[in-house]
Amino acid sequence: METLKAFDREVNAFVDYLFGPRDTRVRGWFLLDSYLPTFFLTVAYLLCIWLGNKFMKNRPPFSLRAHLIVYNLGITLLSFYMLVELILATWEGGYNLQCQNLHSAGEADIRVAKVLWWYYFSKVIEFMDTIFFVLRKKSSQITFLHVYHHATMFNIWWCVLNWIPCGQSFFGPTLNSFIHVLMYSYYGLSVIPSMRKYLWWKKYLTQAQLIQFLLTIAHTLSAAVKPCGFPFGCLMFQSSYMATLVILFINFYIKTYRKAPSRTAVKETPATTEIKNGFHKDYFAAANGFQNNKKAQ
Repeated sequence: METLKAFDREVNAFVDYLFGPRDTRVRGWFLLDSYLPTFFLTVAYLLCIWLGNKFMKNRPPFSLRAHLIVYNLGITLLSFYMLVELILATWEGGYNLQCQNLHSAGEADIRVAKVLWWYYFSKVIEFMDTIFFVLRKKSSQITFLHVYHHATMFNIWWCVLNWIPCGQSFFGPTLNSFIHVLMYSYYGLSVIPSMRKYLWWKKYLTQAQLIQFLLTIAHTLSAAVKPCGFPFGCLMFQSSYMATLVILFINFYIKTYRKAPSRTAVKETPATTEIKNGFHKDYFAAANGFQNNKKAQ
């Protein structure tokens, strides 16, 4: 135990050396004082993917219909709460849309930080997206984009909450919460066979996701053009990270919507290979729809 505590102190001292003093307003908040829980949860997530696929290799897939309904409903409600609360908190604090610093809004900044903690915590909950894929043997859905997004977002938001827990950090989670309300609503409804005929709007989720990435980059860079005291290095890191998602997403978009399949490919490849429930297999790190459910039942 003493060895683990010593290791924890060394890791956190190194992190503090890299990023400087932490924001004292979030001291003592669950999972934030030490980086090790976030790191170990991420490692456990990756191990679950690897070991889970081995465990399920010679076993039939689970259906999990009821679990998926409850799970998607829960994430939808949490996302809706975060969306509404972020809008109200930033409105109360008079946040500047172009650039908002970390300390000028007083209690509104604390209110924003509390919502962003839930946003950080939601990223570990969303690890279940991948676990459901593993248990339902949807290995084609566990792509690099999917795992990269899930694993990195949880760790990045640990850093955000410790050093920049409010101010300019509000914009991306606000947009993402809105997208998740739509996305998880779609996936929850897609589990119910009688509702699938009403899901005509699924193709627009693809466009909304790409717009979200681009708007977040534009908003981040606007604070670099007209500074307000928000850390410049954080702005550059966020822009660079979002750029990687844009590149991966555009790659998906081109493969899905821009490349006309050859006649041979059309004959030899079933439609569900590239598009399932209206989405390419690389789509959405959080995708957990009920594709090919007949096989899973």
